[in-house]
Amino acid sequence: MADAESKFPIDLASYKNIALDPTKPSLTAQEKEAIQYNIHLLRDAIILFTATGAARGVSGHTGGPYDTVPEVVICRALFHHAATVPGSPQFVPTMFDEAGHRVATQYILSALNGDLPPEHLLHYRAAYSKLPGHPELGLTPGVKFSSGRLGHMWGHVNGVAFANKDKTVIMLGSDGSEQEGDDAESARLAVAKGLNVKLLIDDNDVTIAGHPSEYLRGYDVGRTLEGHGLKVARCLGEDLDSLWTGITTILATPGPAALITKRKMCPGVKGLEGSTHGHDVIPVKTAVEYLQGRGYGTAITDILLNIKPTTIPYVYEGSSRDNNANRVVFGEAVSDVLDGLSKEEAAEKVMVIDSDLEGSTGLKVIHQRHPEVFVTSGIMERGNLLAAAGFGFDKNKFGVFSTFSAFLEMCISEITMARLNDCNLLCHFSHSGVDEMADNTCHFGINHFFADNGLSDLHSYLYFPADAAQMAAVIKKVFFQHGMRFVFSTRSKVPYILNAQGQRYFEAPGYEFVPGKDEVILEGTDGYVVSFGEMLYRSYDAVLRARKSGVNVGLINKPTLNLVDESVLRKIGTTKFVLVVESQNQKTGLGSKMGTWLLERQLTPRYGYMGTVKEGCGGLQEQIPHQGLDPESILAKIKVLAQ
Repeated sequence: MADAESKFPIDLASYKNIALDPTKPSLTAQEKEAIQYNIHLLRDAIILFTATGAARGVSGHTGGPYDTVPEVVICRALFHHAATVPGSPQFVPTMFDEAGHRVATQYILSALNGDLPPEHLLHYRAAYSKLPGHPELGLTPGVKFSSGRLGHMWGHVNGVAFANKDKTVIMLGSDGSEQEGDDAESARLAVAKGLNVKLLIDDNDVTIAGHPSEYLRGYDVGRTLEGHGLKVARCLGEDLDSLWTGITTILATPGPAALITKRKMCPGVKGLEGSTHGHDVIPVKTAVEYLQGRGYGTAITDILLNIKPTTIPYVYEGSSRDNNANRVVFGEAVSDVLDGLSKEEAAEKVMVIDSDLEGSTGLKVIHQRHPEVFVTSGIMERGNLLAAAGFGFDKNKFGVFSTFSAFLEMCISEITMARLNDCNLLCHFSHSGVDEMADNTCHFGINHFFADNGLSDLHSYLYFPADAAQMAAVIKKVFFQHGMRFVFSTRSKVPYILNAQGQRYFEAPGYEFVPGKDEVILEGTDGYVVSFGEMLYRSYDAVLRARKSGVNVGLINKPTLNLVDESVLRKIGTTKFVLVVESQNQKTGLGSKMGTWLLERQLTPRYGYMGTVKEGCGGLQEQIPHQGLDPESILAKIKVLAQ
């Protein structure tokens, strides 16, 4: 049966390895024919192997790498000319890319260069395949750099240019990445120092949430770069003559220069061309139709249709079979609060600002139900956070900001400024922890305590609800509280925590969320496990199994991460052992703090803590056991501490 273990059905060995002289003003008919052949070959391959990501349920970002294939083919030919023709202009032979989600570009290049068997591409984004959603240096054979997230590469490329002053450094750019403030700083440095950096910017007017020309009116990547002092050329990306003229123009320009390549997203792909849907992974059905239209037979169809999502068949004790997405419930809960206000009052008191992620962080619900409070914005988290904070500078107004938890690290100084200005700011950071993070290590949201970076005379509140019911309770309680509040949620759906009667714990009669209060889910006499968020239901399962084996261990939910509940701390500290279980960075998470809190009070139980300790493995649900955070590992740690 044809599946991911099959031979790669597209013959990458047929790639025409041509050399292009950057000093020539035009392409010959033979060169254009070879370039066009290579474009079709690589685009077909990218459609195929990224669609395996759709088939196995791990997503995959087809559009960006598909779009930029013409530039990649030409750059590869330029590098080949530099390597084979004495005296020719020299390049750093790496196609740096500031759009990390265009990782398929790096993987197809690794296969072409012989570093990766083409067959392995069919395991795209699968767990332990070493093909995660963003490139990671040292993990994938042939990958020459780690890109991080949007906006991280240009500064790095500037440094490469400083180190290689006799060579040209090329970076593949995007209109989305160029919205990040880091790129403005990098542009200024490149111009000031005359760095030989050339940017090939795919300007397809598509990001996750929409079209920049609509949601960020006034922004034009070309004019912005010209304002910084770069030489800017423009071309039509699907016209080889126009593209070649643009590339040779910026290569002939001393110092930094950029080519703005205009094209629709996913050109030639029926159903995706020009659409925001092309930004993410191509659906299997669309991929099959495209490839069959390109003349490929049933070998393609069979591969894609026989790849299925993986699951971990484990029944968790103490929680429901049904689950919900806390990141979506955040938006629903905020909308429920706003329902209690008139449209006019809501618009006066509340502003919710997006950073091109409304569909991923729950803000889409607010946009739909309460457009009067909603502000669409671009990929510029730091400026957006400060805008929300500035709105909340008025004591009667409340700003709401949301993005991925991994991006919290980009906003630390802005959070400090919001705190110093005593702003009313509610931040929602979704995609916390490592669970179901196919984008892998650079997207791990594992440093939440960085948000609590103020001095001890002023509290910030870090809330991590355990399930959807508690998320609703938290938002209802804290939305109109003053000051800085942070709410975290996971990318993955989580089940509902159940009480001894089988009811949803956080919806049961008498439950009320109290900021700063730890919650005793189960009493214990031998020791306690302390957990929160998506690790609570896993810890609950391990605790219940430990109790069956004779260890009378209790369970504490700590939904307010950074405040000490003195009564509960004393309760757990006077038992035999305490184990903290979280998916945060073991260096900076709750476990690193709670041990100090216990010692400060002369409480000395046997102590252990479990958290994220290593780079990711790709996949989805495989990330938690990869970190040793599955219930069996928690149970084993409980038994060691209980001895």
